[in-house]
Formats: sequence, structure tokens, C-alpha cells
Amino acid sequence: MELTSRQRRILRAIVDLYIRTAEPVGSKAIAELPDMDFSSATIRNEMAVLTEQGLLEQPHTSAGRVPSPAGYRLYVDELMQDYRLSIDETQNLNQALETKMQEVDKVISQVGKMVSQLSGLPAYAVAAPSRTLTAKHFELIASGSGTILVIMTSDEQLHNKLIRLPLQVEEQDLKLLSAVLNASLTELTLTEITPELMDRVSRSAGAAAPLVSVVVDELQHVLQSEEQKKVFLTGQSRLLGQPEYRDIDKAQQVLEKLDEELVSNLPAPVGDQNMQILVGPENIARELRDTSVVMTRFDIGDGMQGMIGVVGPQRMDYAQVTARLSYFAENLGRMFSKHEVTELPSAKEDPEHEE
Repeated sequence: MELTSRQRRILRAIVDLYIRTAEPVGSKAIAELPDMDFSSATIRNEMAVLTEQGLLEQPHTSAGRVPSPAGYRLYVDELMQDYRLSIDETQNLNQALETKMQEVDKVISQVGKMVSQLSGLPAYAVAAPSRTLTAKHFELIASGSGTILVIMTSDEQLHNKLIRLPLQVEEQDLKLLSAVLNASLTELTLTEITPELMDRVSRSAGAAAPLVSVVVDELQHVLQSEEQKKVFLTGQSRLLGQPEYRDIDKAQQVLEKLDEELVSNLPAPVGDQNMQILVGPENIARELRDTSVVMTRFDIGDGMQGMIGVVGPQRMDYAQVTARLSYFAENLGRMFSKHEVTELPSAKEDPEHEE
């Protein structure tokens, strides 16, 4: 929809004020802003137009206006001004990125906790493969007394599995099967390993043919385990500190729905967009229709991608949240790409808020 310059300024001011106060905004409050040179009457008329266009809502007949989901969407897409991190904020974020790290899971979990503490809202962090995984190499080695060692490499990860066999297999048969597997099953996704392909591999494997299904079963287990998202959700109870969730029934509906499974199914940014904002009704769950989600992604390396997000009321400070998430994502991506990822300090215990 096409708005005049005046309407855009008024709408932006209403959203900014409502984010700060959580109270409906009247024309007088807008007119008192230092950069507004319109009369209260003019502002009231423009607010009426914005309400007719579905960008504002009036909770009560005598009250001011609040942004509608469509108003928030227009604000996020076109009106929101860039938020500049303060020196203190930058220092706090940098302190969270300084010391040595041991595991990706650990740093992803800690990032979620720190983002929740800095934003005062529930936050989540996800680590997931950025592409479909495949096997790179197979090697089968006899291990004595009816057992073999199956060694599989998948996307730079090495997996060993000791398997007890119901039959005796000679060393040369294992070498033949290793060669057949490397020639036939590497660089293939699980969906590409069809029953017809399995039959051809078995016919080529000689005396070791009964092992084909055993190895493929193990491959399936390994790849499915690696492809599972690792999701960390923290700070759900922080929603209770927001005015929108003082209604216990409403808060309970959101908190019961807000879990790891829900956030793992939220749509990730697509294409060249690293930041995604879902405003109110754009969320997939009915219980989250009054809730917004801001998320951003970054590369972890080794075929993995990270994502961090914040869940909060539609009234959240989108500019501040996107600035903080972007800063975190950019620095984490840079550290992972240089293999200089550092162990994040444990988030301070917050018994009142931590789940």
C-alpha cells in the first residue's frame, strides 16, 4: 500500500512509542515528539486513515492506537531505522566471544542463553546440516572371532562400528565388498540408495553379499543422526515479564506451545537473506499468533549451519533485536570460518528466568 510521507512518519512514531511503553498511543503523544511538526488534529486524521487501511487498531473507543500485524510488517519491511549498538553493548557481546570453545553443541547452547539474557526474551539456537549428507568412503576390516570393523567417512566425520557376524567372511571378501561399496554408494543420499541399487551391489559383493544390508543399515543410522537438528531453547518464562502476557491463560497457551519441536520447524531464512522476521499471524502455530520471531543464520563450517532467534511480543524492539542477532551471527560465522571458535563463558545463572 502507498502511504504519504506524513503517514509513514506517524506510523513509525506510533510503533516506536508502543514498543517502549506497551500503552496505546494518542495523537497528543505523537505531536509532542521533537521531530513532529503536525497538529494533533492532523495526526488524528492520519491515524484514522491508517486504521481504515488496517495498519493500526483501536483497543477501546476512547483509547489511542496500537499497531496491527500489518502495521508491524510494514514497519519491519520499510520504516524501521537501523539500530546502532552502543559501546557497552558491543563490549558485552565481544566478551561473550572471547574464550576457547570445545564443542559446537556447547557454544550453540551458550549463545542461546546469552541472547535470551541480553534481549530479556526467550531465545533459541539451532545447529543443522546445511546440505544433505552422504558417505565418502567405506572400509571393512576383519576383527577376529566373527566380528568386523566398519569404518565410514561422511562429510569429514569418521564413524567406527564393530559388528558381530552370523557367518564367517574371509579378508579378501571384505576387501571386495569395500571396493564395491566405494564404487556404488559414496556421494549418494539415503533416498538415492534404492532397493534396485542394493540388489546390484549384493550381486557384485560375492560371498560378502549378506553384509550389504548390514552396512547400509548402519549408514542410514549414521546419516540420519547427523542430519538431525540440534535445538536449544531457553528463557521461556521471560515472556511473563511482558505486559502482553499478564493474562495467565494467554501466557500458558504460548508457553505450552513454545518448545524445541516448534522452533525447529520455524522457516529459516531463504536465498541471500540471512535475517527472517515472522510477525504475529505469520507464525505457523495458532498459539503464537500474537507473538513475533526474529532469527538469523550463520555458517558453522563442516557442512553445518547455525541459527539463533528471539521469540517475543509483536511489540518487541525489532531494530535492537536484529542488530544484536546480526552482530552475534557475523562474529560467530567469522570465528567458525577461521577455525578460531572459542568457548563461550557460561551464561550467568538466573533462577528466576532460566528454564
